[in-house]
Amino acid sequence: MSDKKIHKTSVGGQALIEGVMMLGPKGMATAVRNAEGEIITEYHSVKHIRDKIKFLGLPIVRGVVNFFESMIMGYKMLMYSAEVSGMEDYDEENLSKFEKWLTDKFGDKLMNFIMMLGSVLGIALAFLLFIYFPVLFFNKLNQWTGGAITNFQGLIEGALKIIIFVAYIAIVSQMKDIKRTFMYHGAEHKSIACYEAGEELTVENVKKCCRFHPRCGTSFIFVILIFSIIVYTIVAKIFPQIAAIRILWILLRILFLPLIMGVGYEFIRYAGRHDNLFVKIVSAPGLWMQRLTTKEPTDDIIEVGITAIKAVITDNPEDDEIK
Repeated sequence: MSDKKIHKTSVGGQALIEGVMMLGPKGMATAVRNAEGEIITEYHSVKHIRDKIKFLGLPIVRGVVNFFESMIMGYKMLMYSAEVSGMEDYDEENLSKFEKWLTDKFGDKLMNFIMMLGSVLGIALAFLLFIYFPVLFFNKLNQWTGGAITNFQGLIEGALKIIIFVAYIAIVSQMKDIKRTFMYHGAEHKSIACYEAGEELTVENVKKCCRFHPRCGTSFIFVILIFSIIVYTIVAKIFPQIAAIRILWILLRILFLPLIMGVGYEFIRYAGRHDNLFVKIVSAPGLWMQRLTTKEPTDDIIEVGITAIKAVITDNPEDDEIK
């Protein structure tokens, strides 16, 4: 890398199936490599509800809104990339006779139902793993120690959530398809880093760049986990009676979750503009976690990342800096 100034731009993205989505000054675009080996670039319309309702664009509130919008948009782009890459065609070839009959009989309605069911089950699993189980584990452990660890409830529950999250990512990262998606994640980060460094977007230049980025969704999740430890530790001390009742404590944690998400989002925005000691300390766990959620991309994957970012940027990174 050269000694050129590093620009803190507003460009961000997401790894897709055989592709990358980028969001920048020119809008949102995807670059996906199809079954024939061609890179298909497509622009997509982006509509933010906060542009219509000003209240939803306020600090803290916008973080929660942005999270749900990102989830919906990310899901749509994943489905789009699966179609372009030919994955859906591959899946159809491997369907059983019964599965083919269901598909022919119910078509898109069946797929929509399966996707909706999968989303509901995913939310339920997340609730069990990151809210219910940590509370249950702490209560049992606290009973076993005779209440000796009561004052450490927020810390212990938060630490357990981090352990579960890291273990889950470590396990799924060993899957072949996930590894390849993580390579596209690395290409997304490295392409953005190359552009922010003011370097020409070539495969060789991108390869030299770091695949870890402070504005990554992985960092956002870790920031939320860290902030949740702080918030719930304070709340448990203020409301010890509620913390002692499992169902009330779970409800209180759910009520505080939007606030924590909003604060976490504001921190990520702050980290995008600053590089001080506070930012480095809070961002460190998320950056370390990216060693699992990103992999070094091959040249062909880097080409896709470059194509995606070129579709959404201006000619000068200074023009794309975060305002």
